[in-house]
Amino acid sequence: MAAALLVLAHPRTDSLTARVAARARDRLAAAGHTVDVLDLHTEGFDPRMTPEDEPDWADREKRYSPEARAHMARVEAADVIVVVFPVWWFGLPALLKGWVDRVWNYGFAYGRSRPRLAGKRIQWIGLAGYSREHFAEGGWDDLIDRQLRVGVSRFCGIEDARVHLVYDTVASGAHDQALLTSADDALSAFLTAPAPAPARAAG
Repeated sequence: MAAALLVLAHPRTDSLTARVAARARDRLAAAGHTVDVLDLHTEGFDPRMTPEDEPDWADREKRYSPEARAHMARVEAADVIVVVFPVWWFGLPALLKGWVDRVWNYGFAYGRSRPRLAGKRIQWIGLAGYSREHFAEGGWDDLIDRQLRVGVSRFCGIEDARVHLVYDTVASGAHDQALLTSADDALSAFLTAPAPAPARAAG
């Protein structure tokens, strides 16, 4: 049975983002995954970088803080990672950016000849307030895609990485079902895609 890590980054449990995450949890479980739900707000994750978790470029074996190492273990245990978040200022919310900074750290997620995260799969699902046309006009959809799919995922050895944006979420309400379906369809396509090659051992 495959293990999935579902990461949620939103301060309100009644938000559309939380509803998308809840449906993703159910869909992952229905697909036969064991699901570890990581609600960063509920668990009180601290996104602030401290000297204890700052990368040491001369020591890739640096022992990071207990909190960071606990999260690293959850990432490492997952075969599939699904991250659900609101798009704020055309990027990740501070809580999620801090999670990447502290947890996807040097020596763990990158900095090795054979990446520890190779062979994993990741789906990023961002909820954006503007329309698809507005995002395309500004080029922001491409920027977010490149940052998450290439700059984070592939940089850390995850080749099977996808980014899906759900647009027009500020005007949610009457068309919530269409927004939820957009996220559902993206996750279904991700889960039914061919599996990647097995991960290689860390070097």
